[in-house]
Amino acid sequence: MRRSAGCLLALGVVLSLATPPAAAQTGDLVATDALRVCADPANLPFSNERGEGFENRIAALLAGALGRRLDYVYFPQVQGFVRNTLRAGRCDLVIGTVAGDEMLQNTNPYYHTTYVIAFRRDQPVPERLDDPAMKTLRLGAIARTPPTDLLLRNGLIGNTRFFPLAVDTRHEAPGADLLRAVAAGELDAALIWGPIAGYQIKVKGLPLALRALPTEPGVARMDYRITMGVRGQDTEWRRRINAVIREHQGEIDGILRDYGVPLLDAEGKLQAP
Repeated sequence: MRRSAGCLLALGVVLSLATPPAAAQTGDLVATDALRVCADPANLPFSNERGEGFENRIAALLAGALGRRLDYVYFPQVQGFVRNTLRAGRCDLVIGTVAGDEMLQNTNPYYHTTYVIAFRRDQPVPERLDDPAMKTLRLGAIARTPPTDLLLRNGLIGNTRFFPLAVDTRHEAPGADLLRAVAAGELDAALIWGPIAGYQIKVKGLPLALRALPTEPGVARMDYRITMGVRGQDTEWRRRINAVIREHQGEIDGILRDYGVPLLDAEGKLQAP
């Protein structure tokens, strides 16, 4: 789960195959003269039209490694994103998607992150969601995202304020609004997608701390491995992207840390920033 305020959406439906002029040996539709990236035009910290997101920086790194110019096809990352971009042959790579997304073919994961609970540094919250003190706190979350399962299981729905998931990201940023509400003291804690929280803390300077939310049996998982995505038939192109990820993983990790993305280690534990 990852887009529009932190939920990774299952996207797209049908394929429109009009082969562009620049076909390639890596696939019928993959351009050979440019790295054509499918991206959201207004979805920081991931991407925007000004190239300010960490996915923009990773795309630039890949383009340099491949010796290609970088081109974008921008489309809001909501339902229909894959159908109207990657599967329509307009672009060749989605920089961030969840491992196992059936709408496209996944590369190897290039980072592992999680939903978190964010709170003011001077007012920490209990370590466990089942602590009775949690019911006295004013909590916030994005509606219909995985932490809702944890809130329901622990009887915390009644003291949670929900922010909308499906918004026009050109005009609304519910994840940022939620975290600002915590920083301002309007809420005590936010349950939110880690990359959004990390960005607001490290880049925007909100005086918050965060902890990884646990994945509990019987509820939606909280941690996800993030991959890049290509069309299902572009197997050779996937191999080539995998090779670039492998060769430049250290630089990719550095970009993610620059944006405060909480990274999990091989044992699923939060790494030091």
